[in-house]
Amino acid sequence: MRRILCFITIAAILILFHSSITLAESANRYFNEGYDKHLHGDLANAVLLYSQAIDNNPTFAMAYQMRGVAEQQLKKYSQAINDYSMVITYGEPYFKAVGYYNRGVVKNMNGNYEEAIPDFSKAIELDKKMGAAFFHRGIAKSKIGDVTGRLEDFRQAAKLGESNAETWLNTYVPEWKLMPISSEPASANPSSSVIPQ
Repeated sequence: MRRILCFITIAAILILFHSSITLAESANRYFNEGYDKHLHGDLANAVLLYSQAIDNNPTFAMAYQMRGVAEQQLKKYSQAINDYSMVITYGEPYFKAVGYYNRGVVKNMNGNYEEAIPDFSKAIELDKKMGAAFFHRGIAKSKIGDVTGRLEDFRQAAKLGESNAETWLNTYVPEWKLMPISSEPASANPSSSVIPQ
């Protein structure tokens, strides 16, 4: 959860500094106050302040993103999914990738693995270097019985620096670095039958 919050915080900072959209001063003020509350663990008040920012600027993707994060932390998953959907609607392409990724994570948390996979796939389509999206899509694929898909996604995630994927692969498939990726010409993979569920 901390890793996700860290990823989201970094995305939030990047959007704040690189956004070309001029936001209403009051929306920014509410957002900043909400973010401060959020950082200090006052999630309920953070949600209220993010909501006020959204009321002042209904297309404020960052406010939807951070309200979604706070709602996710409060285990209000359906509200978080709705907010991440608004991030997808109003965000710039990279920010949309974060929205798809976060929505997929919440769907995974709810056990909606088949619904999560397209969200992770869309995040990857928008940001091909998002190792966390490959990793979480691999988890979802594993949960629906797609062991080969899990292996390929974990390998991609590990190659992009996702340490959890690399740790899993090193433990259960130590020869993973030598194996061809499915898009490459592949020989029979004898180890796929021994990969743990």
